[in-house]
Amino acid sequence: MIVAGGTGGLGSAVTAEFLAAGWRVVVPGRNETSLAALGTNEALYPLVADVSDPAGAADVVALATSDEEAPLHALVNLVGGFASGGRVHETPIEEFESQFSLNLRPAYLMTQAAVPHLIAGGGGAIVCTSSRSALRPFPGAAGYITSKAGVLAFVDALAVEYSGDGIRVNAILPGTIDTPANRAARPGADTSTWTQPTRIADIIRILAETEGLTGAHIPV
Repeated sequence: MIVAGGTGGLGSAVTAEFLAAGWRVVVPGRNETSLAALGTNEALYPLVADVSDPAGAADVVALATSDEEAPLHALVNLVGGFASGGRVHETPIEEFESQFSLNLRPAYLMTQAAVPHLIAGGGGAIVCTSSRSALRPFPGAAGYITSKAGVLAFVDALAVEYSGDGIRVNAILPGTIDTPANRAARPGADTSTWTQPTRIADIIRILAETEGLTGAHIPV
């Protein structure tokens, strides 16, 4: 399987969850330092790659399909980021578009590269990451909210297009995740309602392993 974005605050928990469950896990990262932080495991296959580039996505899938005894059965798309600022009339179009490049483009490219192999293997699972704010917007983050809503539309399109190929496609909608980066960005915030990465990782694994569930938007 592939965990795109598997080196981040949430991604490292997801990577660890699948390794503990016995999966062969391919994790792309932008540099060796981020990949080294995952530690070592005989079932972990790290790779420096830019998944926002078609060539980088192809390299990741090539590694994930290099072992005939461990065919590709799942893709988890976690790459993304958050940006907020002014309202729409105060925000340059470049800032708006950058959120689509961050939150939607990597998911599209990784899915595009992985799907032929999932079809060839008789099916599998794709899990994408949206946000609760896609359904509950707040001011000052139109690019982020709209791009995360686009992830949900993308999941729905995939679920319909590949239902006949045995590919299950679902989305998670987390609220604020309790990661070091979020704590640093919001010092003094009440973190009691934030979601632990390990809890989200558990749900993602369930989605990857559960037959018959597709097109779902799962609040976490």
